[in-house]
Amino acid sequence: MMTKMNLVDVRNEARKKLMGICGVYKDCDGSPMRICQGQSYGKPLKFGGIGSGTSFHNNFLAFRKYNLKMKVIGDHFEPDTSYDFFGKKLSLPVMAASVAGVNSFGGESLISEKEFCRSVVLGSKAAGTVGWRGDSYNYSLENAFGIDAIAEANGWGVKIVKPRDQESIMKFFKKAEQIGCIAVGTDVDGCESFAMSAHNIPVFRKNLDDLKELITSTKLPVIIKGIMFVEDAELAYQAGAAAIVVSNHGGRVLDHTPGSLDALPGIASKMKGKIKILLDGGIRTGYDVIKALALGAEAVLIGRDIVRAAVGAGIEGVRIHMEYLQKTLAKAMKMTNCKDLSEVKSGILVKT
Repeated sequence: MMTKMNLVDVRNEARKKLMGICGVYKDCDGSPMRICQGQSYGKPLKFGGIGSGTSFHNNFLAFRKYNLKMKVIGDHFEPDTSYDFFGKKLSLPVMAASVAGVNSFGGESLISEKEFCRSVVLGSKAAGTVGWRGDSYNYSLENAFGIDAIAEANGWGVKIVKPRDQESIMKFFKKAEQIGCIAVGTDVDGCESFAMSAHNIPVFRKNLDDLKELITSTKLPVIIKGIMFVEDAELAYQAGAAAIVVSNHGGRVLDHTPGSLDALPGIASKMKGKIKILLDGGIRTGYDVIKALALGAEAVLIGRDIVRAAVGAGIEGVRIHMEYLQKTLAKAMKMTNCKDLSEVKSGILVKT
């Protein structure tokens, strides 16, 4: 009889498979001492951050600036971690980020792009949440690995497209619309994508008119990912975006940026209530999730840990990891006296 896997098993399996690529450390912190880190000098980034890795490291450090205020006297309750995402009820406010191109992470011999996308989308759905799928140099309308996985999940997913030329993005949006995707979007911080430029696929900065054209080209909600300052958040709102993702692209596009969580409060103070605000970068546990929610995000995205879960155990690995996040979030909510997500406020945090 086969023993049921747990998260430790999944991570141990990923560690074996990713030997020499990723240490699957207890703390995935982007430290210069990690095997994924160090100046790449034109080589693929793999799991690390660009350049010195400062942006990646800052994502991790930002969460360590806050502790949780424990409040445990009162009536007993079981926290409700459910979250409404464009009319879809999710089990928790955590979704799988749009990481794409496992070959650029050095994992092409471990899991194919097709199976990676299936693992992320179907594993997330099995846990009651949503897998986002991204874009890379080996994606096309004919080889639409992410869209194909979302189609298999009956539209249960989000498609993010690199900032390619306008016509190409709109074609991806249309295909996503045809299979019933929940939402689409573009990661505007991908305008300096290493993988795309290395394979001669042009990507571009997008202005306000470009964003308006993309947003009006589809009936689906459009998400603008890669927002780090209020000025860009306001432009995304003016363009008609349904949501933004506060993100420095996992520290993979520009060295020496603040951590995403550092950028969140300023953006939330101006934009909360106007537009959905999500966050990615540096989130490892449900305790990190509750910190992000307390500072103004309504949901978060998980990237590197989901790659490891997919490599470790495919669909089941992703499901197990998402369920772990739900359990740790529920524990954090119970211990800080938050019955549901609406009660998660900045008052539960203590700045170190």
